[in-house]
Amino acid sequence: MPVDHYENFPVASVLMPKRLRKPVAAIYHFARAADDIADEGDLPNQERLRQLDEFRAELARIERKEQPLTPLFQNLSVEIRKHALPMQPLYDLLNAFSQDVIKKRYSDFADLLDYCHRSANPVGNLLLHLYGKATPVNIAYSDAICTSLQLINFWQDVAKDYAIGRIYLPQDEIKQYGVSEEQIAQGIADKAWSKLMQFQVDRARAMMIYGAPLGSILTGRIGLEMRMIIAGGLRILDKLENVQHDMFRKRPVLKPFDWVIMLAKSAPFIF
Repeated sequence: MPVDHYENFPVASVLMPKRLRKPVAAIYHFARAADDIADEGDLPNQERLRQLDEFRAELARIERKEQPLTPLFQNLSVEIRKHALPMQPLYDLLNAFSQDVIKKRYSDFADLLDYCHRSANPVGNLLLHLYGKATPVNIAYSDAICTSLQLINFWQDVAKDYAIGRIYLPQDEIKQYGVSEEQIAQGIADKAWSKLMQFQVDRARAMMIYGAPLGSILTGRIGLEMRMIIAGGLRILDKLENVQHDMFRKRPVLKPFDWVIMLAKSAPFIF
């Protein structure tokens, strides 16, 4: 499952083949640094956007086969060249981080999906290129998994996101289920809230299940890691249901016993 600060990113776990840990770490450090610019500290929005533009300029230098100015991008450049990684997913991530600076609400699910297309799906796309498995079918499965993971993270962190002024729940669905922003502010998990969140949970689960065949298509340790990621996402959704969607007071997290269950479900299909 996602770890540390930048969510939805399996950072060089023990399951990751050693040959891939360095490029995965380079991509992770890029994503985390950009995420920090968008979210951390008390910088004014214009300064955040300016710093993200500097990251874009560094990517452009890599595209022109010029030497980047900073160690972060110098390391990233080496891995991009070595593994023939596409540049667009990296630009997409920056665009998502820039959007987080200025956009705090999403009108409908299509609007939210557009964000996930740039904030989450590029991670899976880059990993598939590293694996040498970036076929159209695999990318479609990966997009479903990554979007589902992003949504699951949103549903875990409704209170945390609201505290920094963001609501990732589609505005039309909030209205449809009779929930208000004031209710989110107060952390009221009543029947209307539970119905709204059950709808979100069901949709995220359906996406994850749609993408699940990727865990069998990928083989060896990579396949096992993918199946663990899928199992972890589904486990969080189960936990959300078990606490009646009251993530305000009972934010679901994976505990040691959950990892045992996930491994038991995933390990029989290593080979």
